[in-house]
Amino acid sequence: MNTTSSARKAGRAGNGEWLESWNPEDDATWDKGLAWRTLWISTFTLTLCFTSWFLASAIAPKLTNLGFDLTTSQLYWLTAMPGLAGGLMRLIWMVLPPIMGTRKMVTLTTVLLLLPVVGWGIFVQDPSTPFWVLLSLSFLSGIGGGAFSGFMPSTSYFFPRRRQGTALGIQAGIGNFGVSLVQLLTPWVIGFSMIGFLGSSRPMATAPGEPARDVWYQNAAYIYIPFIIVGAVLAWTMLRSVPVKANIRQQFDIFRNVDTWWMTLLYIMTFGTFAGLSAQFGLLMKNLYGAGNPDIVQGTGATAQLLVDGYSVPDPIKFVFLGPLVGAAARVAFSPLTDKFGGARWTLISGVGLVASIGFTITALRPDTSSAATLDAGFDRFLWGMLAIFLFSGIGNASTFKQMPMIFERRQAGGVIGWTAAIAAFGPFFFGVGLTIMSPTAFYLIGLAFAVLCVMITWLRYARPGAPKPS
Repeated sequence: MNTTSSARKAGRAGNGEWLESWNPEDDATWDKGLAWRTLWISTFTLTLCFTSWFLASAIAPKLTNLGFDLTTSQLYWLTAMPGLAGGLMRLIWMVLPPIMGTRKMVTLTTVLLLLPVVGWGIFVQDPSTPFWVLLSLSFLSGIGGGAFSGFMPSTSYFFPRRRQGTALGIQAGIGNFGVSLVQLLTPWVIGFSMIGFLGSSRPMATAPGEPARDVWYQNAAYIYIPFIIVGAVLAWTMLRSVPVKANIRQQFDIFRNVDTWWMTLLYIMTFGTFAGLSAQFGLLMKNLYGAGNPDIVQGTGATAQLLVDGYSVPDPIKFVFLGPLVGAAARVAFSPLTDKFGGARWTLISGVGLVASIGFTITALRPDTSSAATLDAGFDRFLWGMLAIFLFSGIGNASTFKQMPMIFERRQAGGVIGWTAAIAAFGPFFFGVGLTIMSPTAFYLIGLAFAVLCVMITWLRYARPGAPKPS
């Protein structure tokens, strides 16, 4: 056995779970295989966390078609509640890595995903389910959102700084694919019966004037159960924990650093936008250009009447996965570029791109219902504008996670990653509430002003020549 292999074996020595003498900055002792195995297993489980977190966003737009008696406001609340819960739970998960370690934290979190997933599978079959039960399931879905603030800092402990942009970008980006995965798979898996004892079919109204079709909507949740079980087993049997330990009080020293607060604002701009729009994209499309707009469709179900001749009403389920898919792909694709060119430059590009794409999308938030042609043109602007927002938010998600390990020392960087992720996770909640209490145009104008502010912060603090904290 050569000297390097002996050193790495020594680095893995411990009591069976906790490693000893772990220093990823030292190539002689860094166990690359263990680091990448940790990344892939925790990324697999994180993807399941995101599918659980955004399950409500895939289910809610069709609940009224299944016979549930819910108002537009209640539907927005169902898609907003996971954001509130995810943000609150991230405040808990952010302090767990140094306390519980990677192995216990990832395993326990994965097992807890069964609560909302099984619950949605059961109660989506019964239109008489009280609203408070559905709202409780939306809250439990926040467990999947909370996981991010534990998984990402934990993974960062395993990689040297020069590779953290790529490693964290891969984990977060593939994890983010869970959002589009649940929204893409839902229309397909509800079309057939998987196993009879999982429940029977229900009729679901489709487009105006068309007959209802039988669906098994419980499949949208139940399909993930086997993968959750496999993920928990893999985490328990194959993960280890890095000896980066600190109690809760010690971890709070990040709040004395002004860059914690600046990076929080930047991550709200990027991930807060990604998560918020991922949760609300389907309902927003339905209420602007779909069956939820009373100037386009009057009534519900098979008796609904189309008020605009020749207009093909878009089904949000067929489009809603595209936004999260673009954002997640951008996060993965641009992560190596942040390692090569630095995070601050790409955060600046992300901010400028968000300003431009939000401004473009605002022009499509007041549909012209005078004809099918004007509606189609408006819908195209809306869709392309939204996809551009997702693209630039995904770029910023990658770049901000490159910045933080460069600005802060290792343990603090993990804490800042967890904290900023926790605050940005409130995105679905604030987007849902905002779109409930004000018009989409007013809400987007606020987002535009916030993006301009973040561009100024990025330039002055991190990106300009001679910046105080170049990253």
